[in-house]
Amino acid sequence: MIGIFGSLRKVVSPDRKGERPVAPLDQDRRKQHNLFEAAATYVSASVEEDQARIDEASGWVSPEALSFGVSELACRAVIALARERDESPQTVARTLLGLPTD
Repeated sequence: MIGIFGSLRKVVSPDRKGERPVAPLDQDRRKQHNLFEAAATYVSASVEEDQARIDEASGWVSPEALSFGVSELACRAVIALARERDESPQTVARTLLGLPTD
C-alpha cells in the first residue's frame, strides 16, 4: 500500500521526492511572442500580402489578443499621422478609410 502512495506522490509532485522534472533544452523552447509583436508582424504581412507570415503571427497569440494588438497599432498609427499632418485623428482616420471628412 505504501508503494502505491509513493508512486502516486512521484507522479503528482515529482519535485518533492524521487525524480526531478527535466528542464526543456534551449532548442526545444519556442520563442514567446507578445501581442504587439504579433500585431506588428500580422499587419506588415497583410500589407505585403504574405500569407505565410500572416498565418504564423496569427498563431503566436489568441485571436482576442491579436485583435487588441492590431487595434492598438491602428490607434498609434492614426495619432502619429495626425501629429505629422497637423490634423485631428478623426480627419486622418476618415481620410485613410476614404470617408468624407465633414
